[in-house]
Amino acid sequence: MATQYAINGATAREIAASVERGVSEGALGPGAALPPVRRLAEALGVSPGTVATAYKELRGRGIVVTRGRGGTVVAPAPAVASRRPPKVPAGLRDLAGGHPDPALLPVLVPPSHLPGAWSHRSTPRLARLEEAVRDWLRPDGVPVEHVTFAHGALDLIGRLLSVELRPGDAVAMEDPGYHHLLDLVTALGLRSVPVAVDDEGMRPDALRRALREGVRAVVCSPRAQNPYGGCFSAERRDALLGVLEARPDVLVVENDHASAVSDVPLRTLTAGALARWAHVRTVNKFLGADLRWAAAACDAVTLARHDGRLLLTSGWVSHLLQETVHGLLTDEGTRALVARARETYALRRAALVAELGARGFAAHAASGMNVWVPVVDESAVVNGLRSYGWWVAAGARFRLSSAPGVRISVAGLEPADAARLASDLATVLGESEATYGG
Repeated sequence: MATQYAINGATAREIAASVERGVSEGALGPGAALPPVRRLAEALGVSPGTVATAYKELRGRGIVVTRGRGGTVVAPAPAVASRRPPKVPAGLRDLAGGHPDPALLPVLVPPSHLPGAWSHRSTPRLARLEEAVRDWLRPDGVPVEHVTFAHGALDLIGRLLSVELRPGDAVAMEDPGYHHLLDLVTALGLRSVPVAVDDEGMRPDALRRALREGVRAVVCSPRAQNPYGGCFSAERRDALLGVLEARPDVLVVENDHASAVSDVPLRTLTAGALARWAHVRTVNKFLGADLRWAAAACDAVTLARHDGRLLLTSGWVSHLLQETVHGLLTDEGTRALVARARETYALRRAALVAELGARGFAAHAASGMNVWVPVVDESAVVNGLRSYGWWVAAGARFRLSSAPGVRISVAGLEPADAARLASDLATVLGESEATYGG
């Protein structure tokens, strides 16, 4: 064995659990080699078939990969690992979390009771919330014949992928992209194929290459792309649709996570001729993170498959939660607050980009709440800014194969503070480039 960790177990399930435990505890790191099947079988006193079954289960769940003559090794980003950010050190200004400004969120007041009585399974969605969702999506050009709900965007996207794909299938993912989605794909036993992004979102040439690799689903952000900030232009949307025409069997999931607080128009792929698609929206960024609710408009087949699986698991989204969301979405005061948040976030983002630009530093932030700054050494920049009282996110947890960078969340960064942050970042970047070779 190439590792000191002792795998144990008498059944395939126990052996797989032992390996997973070693990975989760850090005893088996990414790239660590597992023993050959026959050698481990002899050591444990079980049949080679038992060990082979355990390895097959681990491969299906994305925890290990097999590299031909290179044997079976722990996957580079195992499902039991997490890209979650480290805890913010005490006394630092948190610009890493990506959370909305609490001052721009409405006060949540759940309804005290629900009028009438009905079967939750026979009526899983409140008709008035369905109509509110249609009214929300229709002006943006999203087809609204079929809509459904879930417990947040990750819950919804995870269910869509799990009913459409099988372990080992490939998914085209933005690179850099949202770290929780990258974790989710791995946890489902799927394989992420990186698709490079720029200020207009997914690049058509990179998507074309991913489709050639046989991806069965594409997950993308039409605006406020996290962490890069890209947003589809009309030309980019049309180019992506042209690429996707060749693969009508591919499920396209459009994650419009910051919809109501995005200061750019939606140019949706779903208004094209896609056969399999879903447009997903959540309310976390403008109504509050505790509202674990998301809506999707989709094609009829996708709706049936999603809702069939939902019925067999959680069954429905709480009607109390639905009533709360409906009340906020249709409240004029909340709409005014959301509009103010949208303007405020755009102002704060522009202020930091302008301050960085004045100092000669590139930044990517065409939309959304984040600014992506390319750097040579992420750790040097993160630790350098820490010494000035700032805490930003190293880009490693957002990246698959793209170049290094740091993500700065600007939702709570007042324009008056942008100059100081830019000055501190310029100092740190100058020091790190001098140290690490520019």
